[in-house]
Amino acid sequence: MTQPQPRPQDRPEPPARPHPEPAPPYPHTAPPYPQSTPSQQATAAAYPHTAPQYPQTAPQDPQTAPQYPQAAPAYPQAAPIPPQYPAAPAPEPLPPAPAQHPHHIDTDRGRVFLSAEQRRTDATAVGNLLLHVPNFLCSLFVVALVSLFFGGLGIVVILAWLASGALVFHRPTESALARHVLRLRYPTPQERAKLEPVWREVTARAGIEGRNYELWVEDSDALNAVAAAGHIVGVTRFAMNGLPNGELAAVMAHELGHHVGGHAWSSLLGYWYALPGRVAWRVLKASFGFMFKVSRAFGCFGVGFLVLFAGGIALATITSFFGLPLLILAVPYALAAVGRRAELRADEHAAGLGFAPMLAAVLDKLHQQEQWQQAQQAAQNGGRPVEESALARLLSSHPDHYTRLHHLQPYLRPQGQ
Repeated sequence: MTQPQPRPQDRPEPPARPHPEPAPPYPHTAPPYPQSTPSQQATAAAYPHTAPQYPQTAPQDPQTAPQYPQAAPAYPQAAPIPPQYPAAPAPEPLPPAPAQHPHHIDTDRGRVFLSAEQRRTDATAVGNLLLHVPNFLCSLFVVALVSLFFGGLGIVVILAWLASGALVFHRPTESALARHVLRLRYPTPQERAKLEPVWREVTARAGIEGRNYELWVEDSDALNAVAAAGHIVGVTRFAMNGLPNGELAAVMAHELGHHVGGHAWSSLLGYWYALPGRVAWRVLKASFGFMFKVSRAFGCFGVGFLVLFAGGIALATITSFFGLPLLILAVPYALAAVGRRAELRADEHAAGLGFAPMLAAVLDKLHQQEQWQQAQQAAQNGGRPVEESALARLLSSHPDHYTRLHHLQPYLRPQGQ
């Protein structure tokens, strides 16, 4: 059941709001400031009215002078001790210098005295020239036969051949001979730096002007050297690189002995003038060999005819020249004997310059090289040694090992023995 809504006249009246109070009045004049300082500042600090009392008398000066030291201070008598630094580590010992070969020589030389006699012609050189006279005559005969084909110019051909011997002393001709015949070459700068000091020492001991000669190198692994023409000294690559400089000097001194004694130019001059005869002999030998092969086709009759023909030519030649052609058969043996003597003279020349021990060592190495070659030949021959015949020994241009050592003995003995 719902209650009846009150009527408007029955609702209570809200309470009346209070009326606001009036604001307080603000002053219309500024407040008065204080006319006196605070109490703590009312009285100022009092200052003294009299000056302070200063002393009436001056202070008394000292009656005595100050005592100064009569002597200078003593300096320390001992030297100051230097600061002690840690000691440096001891350097490692240098490695020992490599021991020089007993045959090493010193090539540093000062003044050089040149001999007045730079060249000579010894007995072996003269004998070599004389022994080439038969070959020279045979060559002249061959050249005269060839000159017949030139008619009136034949005499010019003969004279030109006679004058051609001067080419032996012509430097460009010597160079061509060394390069194309002897198979030599100029040394490289490194090789020249090794050869020239040794050569300078050799020529200085001999009193020879070393610049008159040319050094050449042969690309060979054999121990060898050569003296050719008038100014050529050649050594093999093995001799240059494999020998101590003292032994290399001994080899070069030996070759210088050939030049000083005239062996080199006399041998080349004789060989040059004998060349036409050698060529003619080879042509005749080849022709007779061919004719002999042809004559065999005709049996014994053809061979007999050829023998008679050759014998007739030989007999006519011998009788025409009073038997001189027979001397040609003995010339090779005589030339070989003179060549062996020239080798001994060259050995003596090197030994006289002080290279005897070095030269003996080189000869030992040469002997070992020859024995090794003989062993190789024996191995190729089924183990049987190859013995040199007496004829081959007579044609040898060098003495045997023991003969050369025997001739060096006077130079190997100590002084006074």
